Amino acid sequence: MNNKNNDKKYSAGKKKIFRFLLSTVLLIVLLIAAILEYLTLTEYRPGPNEMIAVDHGNWDLPVEGDTLKVLTWNCGYGALGDNADFFMDGGRGVMTADRERVQSNLNGIMEASAQMDPDVILYQEVDASAARSHFIDEEIEMINGFMDEEELRYSSAYADNLNVRFIPYPFPPIGNVKSGLMTMSGVFTESAERIQLPCPFKWPVRLANFKRCLLLSRIPVKDSGRELVIINLHMDAYDDGEGKTEQTRALSEIMKREAGKGNYVIAGGDFNQTFDTVEAGVYPLQEGKWAPGRLETAMFGEGWQFFMNSDVPSCRSLDQPYEGSDKENFQYYAVDGFIVSDNIEVRSCETEDLGFVCTDHNPVLLECVLK
Repeated sequence: MNNKNNDKKYSAGKKKIFRFLLSTVLLIVLLIAAILEYLTLTEYRPGPNEMIAVDHGNWDLPVEGDTLKVLTWNCGYGALGDNADFFMDGGRGVMTADRERVQSNLNGIMEASAQMDPDVILYQEVDASAARSHFIDEEIEMINGFMDEEELRYSSAYADNLNVRFIPYPFPPIGNVKSGLMTMSGVFTESAERIQLPCPFKWPVRLANFKRCLLLSRIPVKDSGRELVIINLHMDAYDDGEGKTEQTRALSEIMKREAGKGNYVIAGGDFNQTFDTVEAGVYPLQEGKWAPGRLETAMFGEGWQFFMNSDVPSCRSLDQPYEGSDKENFQYYAVDGFIVSDNIEVRSCETEDLGFVCTDHNPVLLECVLK
């Protein structure tokens, strides 16, 4: 009799466990379905071409023979200073800086930029609104940081590269992110345009991922009938390689079209690729570390100049904090640079060694002359 009672209790216990597990699985499925539905309904769906508002200001037009300095710098959304590591690169960090450190990093980036006194600044990974940067509007911070006695030193244009209401991974989740490209110009900019690049990700991965773009600015060159076309870019990092190739091909087509009009053309930014003009093995890839792509310059054909100074690394790995690390054996990269049309004389292209204090990238400064 006792055995029968025990069997009944055991059977009832199994049923309770089964119902609990089933309820848990159903709850997880419903939660995932709800997140996917929310992300699908709120998905950022930019058009192929969108005009961007730009403050024209009272700046002068460049003229043929002018020397111009163009700076490119990935800001790491103000949260990837020398204290940070990041889970996508093999580290552990998700929220990698407190609000005070984000503000300090932004101030350091602006101060260093001002010291280089560029005519045009190409920033990448500028958060307009994001949990990871404590919802500091970094676009406004940059604009205000370059004001002299309440007068703007630079016009600005901003285009979203990542606009997701809620990124549900890892734990704690990244959450809301609105981040993009920012071009600042101390010469008169007539217009700016957001050009959508191919997206390598399919549904549902694309819902919480980048929608990469080019931010193209048009600067009339005085008394020439030509324009200086500046292209700000930040290509995919964590695709399988095909995405970067397609995005590079799209970039080359746009640059060829603009050069065909007789325009001066400069594309700069974070390519997440090393140009094949850079000596292979200059920064040997360590086992298990993130690997950049290899940009084949032949894709662009004749008439282009490629500048990626590898004397100083432009990027460091985020698998561990830089502060207190073994600097000699750290994983470095050359992934930031410029592609320039051959009607522009390039005087220099230097990567500035700022020790990755404020961001995981070093700035690259191009000095050139419009021929």
